[in-house]
Amino acid sequence: MDIELNKNAPKFFNRELSWLEFNKRVLSEGEDTSVPLLERLKFLAIVSSNFDEFFMVRVAGLKRMERHKNFEKDPSGRTPRQQLEEISFLAHEITVRQYKCLMEDVLPKLKNFGIEYLQPEKYTAQNKQYLENYFRNEVFPLLTPLRATEERCFPRINNLKIYVAFLLKKTKEDGKRTLEEVEKKEKKKDLQKNQEQLAIVQVPSYLSRIIQIPDQEGRFSFALLEDIIELYGTQLFPGYDVVESLIFKVTRDADFSVDEKRDEDFIQAMEEVLENRESSVPVRLVFFGDPGKIIQKLSKSLSLDLSEIYNLSGPVDLSVFSEISNQYGFENLKYPVWKNFWSTELPKEGEFWDLFKEKDIMLNFPYDSYDPVLKFISQAAEDPGVMAIKMTLYRTSGNSPIVKNLERAAQKGKQVTVFIELKARFDEERNISWAQELERAGVIVIYGIQHLKVHAKILLVVRKETNAVVRYTFLATGNFNEKTAKLYSDIGIFTANKEIANDATLFFNIISGYSAIQTMKRLVPSPFDIKKKLLFLIDREITRNETEKNGLICAKMNSLSDPEIIEALYRASNAGVKIKLNVRGICLLVPGIPGQSENIEVVSIIDRFLEHSRIFSFGNGGSTEVFIASADWMPRNLDRRVELMIPVLQTSLKERLSAILETYFLDNFKSHILESNGNWKKKAREGKTYRSQEILYQEAKRLAMAKTKEMRREFIVRRTKE
Repeated sequence: MDIELNKNAPKFFNRELSWLEFNKRVLSEGEDTSVPLLERLKFLAIVSSNFDEFFMVRVAGLKRMERHKNFEKDPSGRTPRQQLEEISFLAHEITVRQYKCLMEDVLPKLKNFGIEYLQPEKYTAQNKQYLENYFRNEVFPLLTPLRATEERCFPRINNLKIYVAFLLKKTKEDGKRTLEEVEKKEKKKDLQKNQEQLAIVQVPSYLSRIIQIPDQEGRFSFALLEDIIELYGTQLFPGYDVVESLIFKVTRDADFSVDEKRDEDFIQAMEEVLENRESSVPVRLVFFGDPGKIIQKLSKSLSLDLSEIYNLSGPVDLSVFSEISNQYGFENLKYPVWKNFWSTELPKEGEFWDLFKEKDIMLNFPYDSYDPVLKFISQAAEDPGVMAIKMTLYRTSGNSPIVKNLERAAQKGKQVTVFIELKARFDEERNISWAQELERAGVIVIYGIQHLKVHAKILLVVRKETNAVVRYTFLATGNFNEKTAKLYSDIGIFTANKEIANDATLFFNIISGYSAIQTMKRLVPSPFDIKKKLLFLIDREITRNETEKNGLICAKMNSLSDPEIIEALYRASNAGVKIKLNVRGICLLVPGIPGQSENIEVVSIIDRFLEHSRIFSFGNGGSTEVFIASADWMPRNLDRRVELMIPVLQTSLKERLSAILETYFLDNFKSHILESNGNWKKKAREGKTYRSQEILYQEAKRLAMAKTKEMRREFIVRRTKE
């Protein structure tokens, strides 16, 4: 059925500006006085790390389009130049708010609780004595000052490293020689009298940036490494006075693609990409200090204009403040601890095999513990009946027990195949290391697929049992990473369903060799079928709504930017289908426009856990269909990545996921609503307070406590009978 849309309404928001609005929502958590102080500090640090990646990838891509004379407009109608100008304006605005909150609110309040960041102008005589001794003994030997002149090759400024810059001038006395004698000797080097010289010093990453200062009152007082290098850096330049100094960091283009034709030395090709990233085109410079001659010299040498330079009112890299929250205690200034719980569906002792044959088991991380996943992989590695293990790895932890178990399984003679995506941005180095280690252990390692990223999250275990060979599958929305599973909300499902196992086998065959694309009965892969399936499901909702008037689409994802999907949602809205979207980050869809999207609601939850799960529900006239997926509704996920969308077949799990979805839409504590003008408005806290993450945590806790009480009752009964 053809449905007339509102032709005059804007159809799409700009992707980059939508992302900046997301970072504003992260910042709002840092500004929220109801959030514990150290958690606010952490959110402010996240804003900075988000910006680093945004500039390295998205802004760098726009700058490259400009250099290549590509003036193509984005779906919102903006050219690359227009986008860069608007990005600069908003990014500067957000940065000013961020540092105002940090320096004028959060840090002063932390001081009242005994946590004080001491800036150089606040050092006491005792502080200076302690820090200068530390500088001389621990720091000075590691520093290498580099001359930086326009006449010579400018030293390499590595991506995201912190530097201290010094503008120097010859002193009037140079040891026992007069200034005239020094000048005469230096004429051959083209140095004139009193000429100012620029030198830069990289802050050594070997040392902690946090230098705790002894405090007789028991407070946690600290200085930053870069501050003391700036203060005592004059000792690096005998014979010179420091005219100016400042601390800075450069963000460079990291949006590189690897030469995928180099099959035989693909790892070397990836390593070259990592090397090039360190000295690629600069896209942003942030600094702390007076914007004098040094900034002029740096901007000229790095070819950056004023719109790409950010004058900060505090430290140039706020990641250091996350360390304080993570390493130094002060539990009273953090969120109350929310433990995760062993799923009441799973036994803590014994094996899982028989249980998975009886029913599917779903885990909702981080409320449910990730330990059952680790235990399942460990059991598969040890079980003599297990013949093969196949899985995908996109991002995993630095000391991954999963990788260790895969190595052990291979050493025990099992066939272990791992698909490691070396192109996982900013995890390339770690994945290269894991790939090489796994290969040494006898694991079959495949480095992904040419021109596509393997982003699907799937594990297949093949086990020989008494009467048959049984295949067990674990499918998830998030990575195989036990550390992020404590911080990210994700869904994982264990199943021994034969049709899903057959599809999983086909999937691994497709991505491992030359198998032709084959039709799957249950699993929906991209780049082949997910978009086609989603469009079918949306159109079916339109058709069924014509007669049944109960069309409903509920979906949760990280980002929504695919134009075809958005157009289909507009058609559904115009047909009267109610659409509820929970989008954590980027959203190009424009809601609330009459004749286009008046039946679409878009919310975003920013809270203590990062919302990462993808859950899609379609009313289907009362026979609700629910899916989980590794893919967001973005062109890159639907058209350029290997992803999986998984149907949830068991009624109890569909009901549980539907309840989880509804919980997010009830949230009026950490929820923002997207308005038709592109602004995100905090949902009003009217009536009863609903905080979705707390509701999910309390439900997991209630189930765990009920299970514990039940076990205790059983124990008492047994003892009574004895």
